[in-house]
Formats: sequence, structure tokens, C-alpha cells
Amino acid sequence: MSTGTTADVLAGQSNDPTFDDVWEELQWRGLVHVSTDAEALKALLAGPPITYYCGFDPTAPSLHLGNLVQLLLMRRLQLAGHRPLGLVGGSTGLIGDPRPTAERTLKTPEQTAEWVERIRVHVEKFLSPEGVNGLRVVNNLDWTAPLSAIEFLRDIGKNFRVGTMLKKDAVSARLNSDAGISYTEFSYQILQGLDFRELYRAYDCVLQTGGSDQWGNLTSGTELIRRSEGVAVHAIGTPLITNTDGTKFGKSEGNAVWLDAELTSPYAMYQFWLNTDDGDVVSRLRVFTFLDRAEIERLEQAVATEPFRREAQRTLAWEVTRLVHGEAATQAAIDAAAALFGQGDLDALDESTLASAIAELPTAEVAADATVAQALVDTGLVTSLGAARRAATEGGVYVNNARVADADVVVGESLLPGRVAVLRRGKKTLAGVRVNA
Repeated sequence: MSTGTTADVLAGQSNDPTFDDVWEELQWRGLVHVSTDAEALKALLAGPPITYYCGFDPTAPSLHLGNLVQLLLMRRLQLAGHRPLGLVGGSTGLIGDPRPTAERTLKTPEQTAEWVERIRVHVEKFLSPEGVNGLRVVNNLDWTAPLSAIEFLRDIGKNFRVGTMLKKDAVSARLNSDAGISYTEFSYQILQGLDFRELYRAYDCVLQTGGSDQWGNLTSGTELIRRSEGVAVHAIGTPLITNTDGTKFGKSEGNAVWLDAELTSPYAMYQFWLNTDDGDVVSRLRVFTFLDRAEIERLEQAVATEPFRREAQRTLAWEVTRLVHGEAATQAAIDAAAALFGQGDLDALDESTLASAIAELPTAEVAADATVAQALVDTGLVTSLGAARRAATEGGVYVNNARVADADVVVGESLLPGRVAVLRRGKKTLAGVRVNA
């Protein structure tokens, strides 16, 4: 799971007092893409504490950076005095919201239940359990499991209009695809609407947050409550975070950046943020950190005047990795990066951090008697044994930061914990090798 305790995560967090209210700060940070009546929401959030919720489906064993946007929005509302409900989707996770292209592969109830508990840990980490507005975690399986099919259709389904449901983006995209859409996934929006009504009835919950791509599902709840309860409730849809080139944020060759350290190591997360483009870094600082407006504006100026220093990226990487994994793991990631490039001691790294760092490099497995030259070829640092020997002779080959003049020495003679070694050609071209026993 992710490292760092809830106390570590929450330490020092506050909203920026230079804003008139939390709604103004949410807008400045770019956290509101779409919402119900903005003026009514502004007044609601500036008034007495309200109860609000966000749902997290267990469609994977971990939350990811997209979910972190929601958790930080929830935390800002909590810091403003409002009461958070974190919903884990024990029932909706058995179905999954419709994807634009194809049906989801359904997980077993046992797998879903296991992932529910893993997601619960993430949600509980980022929101305070203390005080009159402490976090309460709920599971929608508790109120959907007892429902019969007839009760569901009579009491809930009658409030939904098929024409409206067909207009939802995810549904219409699937209807126009070769895959079509099953009644199971078509019904997802009804279940999410039911969640909002149940939480309204049980906890007087009047606000739901979620990604803007979930807007159709968010408004299914506001509409159900309006029809059945005669009450106006609210929803906020956060923007989908994309890079300046339009690519989906947090994805690299189809892999999400996970909050679980077993799936995305602190080292990998730190490097992800460190590599943020200049055009994206300020908006990321607004969304993903608790730095105040003055500090973010100072870093924005640094990007404009001294981009080569990458101060904004280093600040972003520190702040978010520390938020997710704690200071110790973040510092270990920084130390590992320095050591890989010859600015620190590789021997001082613990085996886990070292393994995480090497996992981000091109790697190869080599035999116990493999030479440095062969390892350089196997990892792709050079194209031939001859090129490897020339590079070594010219003084540009390093094994574990020690210069190697003879590329025909055995690489396994100087190994780090885990039977690994770091190869470097020149100043910046790195690879890792794992030496077979």
C-alpha cells in the first residue's frame, strides 16, 4: 500500500486565507469544470457545514492520480468545515461505469470485496477522521444488496427517463459503437443516482463531487432527488487533467500512476512529477498541492525566467510524493536519483529503493560471468562489443558509479544488494542489470 500515515499526510494542510471563501479558491485552482448553480453553491459552501460525498469504485486494487484530484477537493471542503462521506462502491464496483469502447470484465464478488478494503485505506488516508466533520466511509453494497429487482424497478427505476439516459456521453458513445452496451452497464447511472438519494436521506448529503466525465452520473442523482424528494441538491465536476499536448494525464503507455507504492514506487512517482512539462507545472501545483497562491505565483515566475533550474518541477515532485508516500520515502527517492547519476552513494540505498529506481531504467538479465561489454550491449547502451570497448577506453563507462577502463571485466564482480548493478555511459545514459546467480 502507499507509505506515510494519515497524520503525516494531513500535517500542515490549510486553505489559503487570501481567498474570500473556499468556492473562490476551488475556482482559482481549476478544480471546477462544471457544476450545478454556481451562485447557489458559493452561498452553500460559505454557510453552515454541509455533508458532501464522492464515490470510488474498486475497479482496480488501488486509486490513481485522477482519484487524488477528488480526494484533494474533498480535503479542501473538509478544511472549510464541511462533512465528508467517502463512498466505496461495493455494489457499483461489481458492474463498473460504462467505458466509451467496450464492456468491462466483471470481477468476482470476492475480488471486489478485497479491493473495496484497499480503496477504503486510500480514502481514509487523505481525509481527517477527527472532529465534528471527521470522515465517514460508507459502502453502497449496504443499501443495494437488500433491494429486490421489483423494488429497484418500482421505487428507483420509475424516476428515470430512458431518453435522458440515452443522451449520457458514455452511453451514446457505446450505442454508436460495434460493441453496443449491455443493460447492466446502462443501469449504472441509476445505481449512482440511488447512492446520492440514500446519502441525502441518511446524512442530509447535498453535494456530490466527481470527474467531469462522470457528469451524467452525477446529475442522475440530483434529478432523482429532485423528483422523489422535491429538493435541489448539487454536484461539482472537476476537469479531466490533460497535458499541454492533449494526452491523458497520468498515463504512460497505458499505465496509470497509482497511489499504492507496490504498483507505482515513490521513486517512480517522484520522477513522474519531476518530468512535468513547463507548460503544465503551474496548473499541477494549483491542483495537487497545498502551497498558497503567493508561492505558486512565485514559482510561475521562476518557470518564466529560469526554466532551466526546474524549481517548480522539483517543488511539485516533493510536495505530491510527500503527500502520498511521506517525507522519508520521498527523500529516499531523491537520494536514489542522485546516486544513479553519480552524485550520491549507491551502497547507501536500501534494497527496495534501489530496486524501484532500477525498475525505471532499461534493464537486462545477464549471466554470472557476463562482461561489462556484454552487459552494455544487452541493455542497449551500445550497439556492439567493439563499441563497448571503445567507450570504456575513452573513459565513458561506469559500473555502480566507478569508472571501468576494461570492458572485458566481469560485471558480477561488483554488485549491489539484490544482485544488481547500475551501468552508465557518459553522464546521463543509464541502464540496470540483474546478474543471475
